[in-house]
Amino acid sequence: MAETPNETIFLKENSPPAPMFLTVKDMAALLNCSTRTVYRLIDSGLVPRPVKFGALLRWMKTNVEQWMAAGCPKCRKGGVR
Repeated sequence: MAETPNETIFLKENSPPAPMFLTVKDMAALLNCSTRTVYRLIDSGLVPRPVKFGALLRWMKTNVEQWMAAGCPKCRKGGVR
């Protein structure tokens, strides 16, 4: 049975949304700070650990929203690498 165009559109509309990732610039805007400060917060363990895609750093939007809703708790023990 061949699919009609309407059926294809229906399936695409009801598929789960792709996870939204935030960039370093997005995090800086969200936290109202500079991108350099975001890198410092990562190093000190004050923000959730980002996911690395090669050299790129990204955060899942849902994880950041949960972290902010919890009052921005410290995510890990920071210190020298």
